[in-house]
Amino acid sequence: MEIENMKIVSIDDNENNLLLIEAFCQELGIDITSFNNPLDGLLYVLSNPVDMIVIDYMMPELNGLEFIKEFRKNNQTIPIIMITAANEEDIHHSAFLAGANDFLAKPVNAVLFKARVNNLLKLYQNTLLIEDKAKLLEEEVKKATQDLIHREHETLNILGKTAEFKDPETGAHVSRVAHYSRMLAKEYGLDEKEQELIFHASPFHDLGKVGIEDKILLKPARLDKDEFEIMKNHAQIGYEILKDSNSEYLQAGAIIALTHHEKFDGSGYPKGIKEDDIHIFGRIVALVDVFDALTSERPYKKAWSFQEAIDLLLEEKGSHFDPKLVDLFIANLDEIENIYNSFQEEE
Repeated sequence: MEIENMKIVSIDDNENNLLLIEAFCQELGIDITSFNNPLDGLLYVLSNPVDMIVIDYMMPELNGLEFIKEFRKNNQTIPIIMITAANEEDIHHSAFLAGANDFLAKPVNAVLFKARVNNLLKLYQNTLLIEDKAKLLEEEVKKATQDLIHREHETLNILGKTAEFKDPETGAHVSRVAHYSRMLAKEYGLDEKEQELIFHASPFHDLGKVGIEDKILLKPARLDKDEFEIMKNHAQIGYEILKDSNSEYLQAGAIIALTHHEKFDGSGYPKGIKEDDIHIFGRIVALVDVFDALTSERPYKKAWSFQEAIDLLLEEKGSHFDPKLVDLFIANLDEIENIYNSFQEEE
């Protein structure tokens, strides 16, 4: 490991001392910049990359101890050698506490200077190397983590399409529900992680339909009372499929599958819970699922207009739907319309 071309800053109010240090550094092949004014030197080292500071103790305006204290507020790693004619133990102790790494007495001995500088610079190089390796490892871990997240999202997307093979008319529906849900979660004040959770988990809201027989699921007309009772089982089925997963996305999907047909007043299914007892994910998906179903064409009905769907949300505000969510949804109709128009081609 070579120290050539490393950069030292030397600060001393005595020009002869500066010239002496410059000569030693040139013999070592080290780039050196000298200052006879400590304030100028401090400004320089605070704004330029350097590998070592050599500083005199006794100087006007700003002595070496004060200089070190000020510099260490911004940098704790660059090695500092203090040069002093005073061989007082309390000065050395104070300087060490302030952040000095070594001392040299005046007059500076060439052999000692070169040895101390060589050792400290190599130690500093090793420190930088360790930091670089740590940063590289951190970046590699970060990249690997992002790759895992990407693969998990990809898997979720594939799994989320499972219900589409039983109910082919839900392709664009699950995409719109996911985007509506994330938008509404953001407006409600959920943090970014929760927004991502509901975005990737909401497509599982009807996963339980894979457990419903085709003659009911694919019936091209409204279900009768008995058929509807069977259809209601899809909420519990979806929950049972997802509940034991270690994935936080699938755990959120289990909650959504179970609760997205609950109603704010307690008249929903399967548990008949109400208000805040319904998880916020379930309350959000309950609203956006109904809205998208109303505004989508089905074999047994035509698509409602936005205004007709909004009128129903307002009519059932506080009974079927969380009032706050209804207000937030209506306040963001422009974004709702953009999402609606962006996912028509998938149908």
